[in-house]
Amino acid sequence: MTVTDPCVSARGRRPTVGRRAIEPWKVNGAMLLPAKAEVARQLRRYRAWERMMLAAPDDRRIRATFEDSGYTLCVLMGKRCAREAADAAERYLCTSLVAYLREEDERPRTRSGGRRGPPAANRRSPAGR
Repeated sequence: MTVTDPCVSARGRRPTVGRRAIEPWKVNGAMLLPAKAEVARQLRRYRAWERMMLAAPDDRRIRATFEDSGYTLCVLMGKRCAREAADAAERYLCTSLVAYLREEDERPRTRSGGRRGPPAANRRSPAGR
């Protein structure tokens, strides 16, 4: 018996849009979410390490483990910031799946996916040097 990657189609290729591969956690624009039990476990772990880190901020081992737990929560919830991930996890655990997805769609985005860097007015042209 062979185990197949769920992201690979029957023809042996990953699904694509144009030349870009579709992210495995998004299907038809809907985000796949982890089990609530796993989110609750990771949120408890994050909060426990947060308390320990606040009690001993100079301990590098505790800080590193706290940051690891925050990263894990970010990956689970699809967020870039541990605080956003913790807030999203709490909302996810307190609401139904449909209500959570509807709320996430209505939330304003904090940042556009555009270019990073100084505003166009402050950039210099290579020809002007």
